[in-house]
Amino acid sequence: MRKYLFGTGIITALSTGMALLRGIRGDAPFTWRQGLAWLSWGITLALSIGTIVDTYRAGRGKLIAPDSPVSGKEQKLLKRRLGA
Repeated sequence: MRKYLFGTGIITALSTGMALLRGIRGDAPFTWRQGLAWLSWGITLALSIGTIVDTYRAGRGKLIAPDSPVSGKEQKLLKRRLGA
């Protein structure tokens, strides 16, 4: 489980989220730039979670979408999980 939680995508998304939360604390009004930053953060988090789910599914021998970053590596991930 820790290989998923400590992946670079999740760590990056969490650190970016923390930076965005610190930016809200000030007296500055909410601008369109902040809105775009939050939207970008949401997309990054969703992609990171999607990659984790695809890696988990590929490691269990299940089918994944062909547009996934781990597509084509299913056999390698399954062999690594089975220890062969």
